[in-house]
Amino acid sequence: MTSVASETWGLVFWEQGRTAHAAVTGPESCSGTADVPEDATFLGIQFAVGTSLRMVSTPSLVDGGIVLPDASRLTFWLDGRRWAKPQSDDAEGLVEGLVRDTVVVRDPLVTQAVRGNGDGRAVTDRTLERRFRAATGLSRGAVRQIERVRVAADLLIAGETVSDVVVKLGYYDEPHLARALRRHVGRTARQLREGLGGAIALDAAQRTTS
Repeated sequence: MTSVASETWGLVFWEQGRTAHAAVTGPESCSGTADVPEDATFLGIQFAVGTSLRMVSTPSLVDGGIVLPDASRLTFWLDGRRWAKPQSDDAEGLVEGLVRDTVVVRDPLVTQAVRGNGDGRAVTDRTLERRFRAATGLSRGAVRQIERVRVAADLLIAGETVSDVVVKLGYYDEPHLARALRRHVGRTARQLREGLGGAIALDAAQRTTS
């Protein structure tokens, strides 16, 4: 399966046969290939930009991740204690517990910058960029590029024309969009519009935690 660049980190749980696994996945700066066994079932939780794990720096996770030890079908180990493995309908309960116990922390300055409701005059651009890289492992520009190209891919899959996507999302021209798709999505606009190129890890309905 083709993996798509992502500005967020996450937790992923999967079972293959009778064996359970858990891992922390980092932000991905470009597209790649993910090994997905046919008989495995997966559950993932993506965390919002500006959040991070207390136990590990997000920059160290970029284009990688860590396998969590002692995972079972019911529990997993994270930050010095065992947690109940979530189901698809109660993932928010796990997230609330991680936040409550400060296993997951948030940089409010980065969150405000992402949401566009912070006072940009409170800190210098250099300070904000440093905080952004510490919280996300990526630059502000890289996060914006990845967010934009994922939207572009969703629009193309939904049937939008290339020219409309270029105008709607502010790309310079069609070659500019093509380069972004090739680097971050691993597909051409035609492949996305026509459903070619095989399986791709791009879920338009995927939510991130707030």
